[in-house]
Formats: sequence, structure tokens, C-alpha cells
Amino acid sequence: MAALKGIFCWFAFLFLGVGFFSCGVFSKSSEARSGDGKISFMLVDTSGTPLAGAGAGNVLAAMKKWTGVEVDFKYIPTDEYDAKIKEVFEHPDSAPMIMHVSKMNQEVVSAANKGLFWDLNEFIWDKAKYPNLSQANKNVCKSLEVNGKLIGVYKARDIGRNGLSYRADWAEKLGLGEPKTPEDVYNMMYAFTYGDPDGNGVDDTWGLAMCNYTGPFDVIQTWFGCGNGWAEENGKIVPIHQTAAYKDALDWMRVLYEEKLMPSDWQVRESKTWQAQITDGHAGVFIDVMDGGRRIWDNLVSHNVPSVVDSSKSAGMRLTGTINNATLATTGYNGFLAITKSASREQVESCLHYLDKMCDDEMIILAAYGLEGVHYKMNDGNIVPFADKVASSDYSALNQTQCFIPHVLNNAKPNIVQNERKQKEIQVIKENEKHAVFNPAVSYLANSATYAKEGGNLDKIISEARTKYICGEINEAGLQDAFDQWNKSGGTQVLAEVNELYRAEKESE
Repeated sequence: MAALKGIFCWFAFLFLGVGFFSCGVFSKSSEARSGDGKISFMLVDTSGTPLAGAGAGNVLAAMKKWTGVEVDFKYIPTDEYDAKIKEVFEHPDSAPMIMHVSKMNQEVVSAANKGLFWDLNEFIWDKAKYPNLSQANKNVCKSLEVNGKLIGVYKARDIGRNGLSYRADWAEKLGLGEPKTPEDVYNMMYAFTYGDPDGNGVDDTWGLAMCNYTGPFDVIQTWFGCGNGWAEENGKIVPIHQTAAYKDALDWMRVLYEEKLMPSDWQVRESKTWQAQITDGHAGVFIDVMDGGRRIWDNLVSHNVPSVVDSSKSAGMRLTGTINNATLATTGYNGFLAITKSASREQVESCLHYLDKMCDDEMIILAAYGLEGVHYKMNDGNIVPFADKVASSDYSALNQTQCFIPHVLNNAKPNIVQNERKQKEIQVIKENEKHAVFNPAVSYLANSATYAKEGGNLDKIISEARTKYICGEINEAGLQDAFDQWNKSGGTQVLAEVNELYRAEKESE
């Protein structure tokens, strides 16, 4: 962070009226290249005061010095942004060079097919020019392709965020090790339900915390090898309900329900009560995001919930992550940044140079915490924000310009002090990434006209049938009826469209 410290030094001289630029400001920064000029950037205004703080000018100067690029930011209020996107698509001459896009949909695909966006596959894999962006995850990039053209740089989210966590003290009391297979998980849930893990002599616990959010079922399915939504099988891409492994997963979950290893009324339990099932001592296994498991752990510690093994210590969670060396991948991104044909080829390189430099740790820290000496201080190598100088409007809107490639804020150095629970979360998420199962059909579905019209209904058919089967409301025949309904409601056509795109891409490789 010597560079950021240097920029503060420069500002100190400036404020004192000393008109020279010494102090070695941002010595690592790239010099602006001839012809770079100014780039334009359209983003979402989520706060009402983006870069409007008293110190924003200093932050922007630090950003420009580091990146070597001048940026014209245009922030659009959240409730107006979708309309603005449509306006740009209808009048591409008004497009900014870089624009935030929240998700792939038919409107985006149509704009891409009309040539609005540059194919970034031509650029970002150049390691010399873009040392950060060239490390992008190709599975995530795949979901942002239209007819093989990469239309944006994703804004990264942790890929390995999903997984399993459990009450560590309950497991210790019952002599249970860390589960590695679905059988291990079943045995743990059974013991947590019928083995009196809290030692109160009352039958008042169950294994799996569950509510009306069915995300845990999606995670569980990956343990059985059926994939994430869709899967590659025998040279085709198929929806996972057409795989044998899917039925195995549903049968396993049906047993959990039949044996009351999760609450029988889970369908009417609101998600806001979900984590409380663990913290209140009613359930022991939590299947969702790792930060959710860590927050439960934080709650147990902050409320001094005693361990059932040693009451002098706090209860805790074990963040395990994968089962059978698999877990559900997230999409890997939260929106993306597209570069439009408003930029010339030379300006595309300026845009990508800027985005690449904004992925440097120094800029990630700048957008998260501001300037050293102004918004925070350093203590033993860690960032300590000034509690009496909350001025996030100086800098926080810059994080929308960041792709967080190759890593997100948690992994940037230096950073704030992270306790052992947060450190464990970061460690497990990173390990999970190696075993995260992606949906191979994402980009093809975005290009499927039938899925654009019928996708919501098709997904609902399968989701509802899964719930009914797990809860014993339908049998195998009823499940097959739902699959047949999926076919007749447009599923067969979606399958054909997806595989036509899949084959075309394979043939072009």
C-alpha cells in the first residue's frame, strides 16, 4: 500500500499550497498511453450520492494516477436503469463505451446479435496486456457468450460459495467425523435427529435445517453426479431430470423427509427463520452458502451459546463445503461489464486496460476503504477504518467498475483483520471452487427463443414435481407425468435449440 500512502502524501503537499508532484505517487501505475483519451462508463446509482463525498476528488485522482485513464462516469438511478438499457439498445449511437449489464436475457442477446458489443475473446486472454483479466474463469466466461462471442467481463462472485456446514459440538458429542459422502451426511442427520445431540433428554432436534427455499436440494443433487441444472451426457446437453443420477438424489432426499430428519412443515417455514433453526438448537446441518454457515457460527459465539461438550466454550460450526468432492457452482458473477462498438479498437484496449488495473489490490482497497491516512490507518499490516470518518460516498461507487479478477475483496492484501471464522469461510470457499459443478447450458439457454418465452414455466414444473416427490405427494408415475408435461410445454424444443447451438459450437472449435 506504499502507493496509496504516496498519494496521500501528494495531497498533503497540494493542500499546503506546495505545487509540485513529488512523493513517488503510485510508482507501480501504468503510464497513460498515447491516444488513450477519455473512456465513458454507464453504471447503476444505488446510493443517490455516487462519488459525491467531500473527498471524492482525491479518490478519483488516485484512481486516474494508478490506471492512467480518464473516465467519464454516468450513474443512472436503480429504478431507471432498465429503461436506460433499453434506450441504449434501441439507439446504439447513444451507447457509452462500457456499460453495466445485470444479466443475460433475450434483449441482451438480440443486441449482441445486432453487433452492439465487441467480442472480448479477441482481447482479454493477452496475459502481457491484461495480467488480471486474462485469469478470468473460462467456465464463467462461457455463460456470457453469444454465438461464441464473449460480450462482457463478468463481475466476479465466489464460485465455491455453496456447501454444507454443521454444528461441530453436536458432532463431537456424538463421535461423528466430518462427512465426505451422502451416506456420511445421512448418518449425521439421523444422529442429530435421534441421538439427543444437545443432551436434554427430549426428542426436539432434527438433522437438516430447512425452509421454503429449496436451494439446499440443488446443492444436494450435485453430490450424486447429476449436474447443475443441465449436464453433458453422451455427446449432448440434457436437463438433469433426464439423468439417472437425478432420481437417485430425489430418492435420497425423500428418505430424509420420510424419516423426519428435517422439519415436516418446511414448505411453510419462511426463510427468515432458517438460520435460527441452528442457533436455537433445533437443527444441526445447514446446506447453503458458506457465509451463511459462518454467520450462524458468529451468532453462536456472540450469544455465548455453550458447547454441548464443554459449557465453558461457545458452540460452533464446521464449514465443510463439498460432499463427494462436489458442490453447486454459483453463476460466478453478479452482472457484467460490456464494451460497446461506441469504442474504437484502440479505445477497447483503453477500456480493458482500465478494467484490468481496477482489479489490482490497490484499487480494490481504494474502492472498499478509501485512502490511507484519510479514511483508514494501518496497524500491524491490517486496515483499520476511522470510525469517526465514515465517508464511503468518497469511494464506494468505484467498486461497480471492478471485475474482481482474479480475486474478490476478501483475498485482497492488505485488508481488515479477519477472525478465525471468516478466515475459515474464505479457505473453504477457495477449496470448493476446485470442485464446483457448473451449468454447461447457461449460454445456450440465453440464446434459446423458446426458453426465453417458456423457461420460467418449465423450471417451475420440475421444481414443483421435485418437492411433491420428496414429500411423498406423488410417486414415480407422477414424477414422470411432470417430465412429460415439461416436454409438451416447450421443453423438447428447448432441448433441440440448446443442442443445435452446442453442436454448432463444437464444430467450429
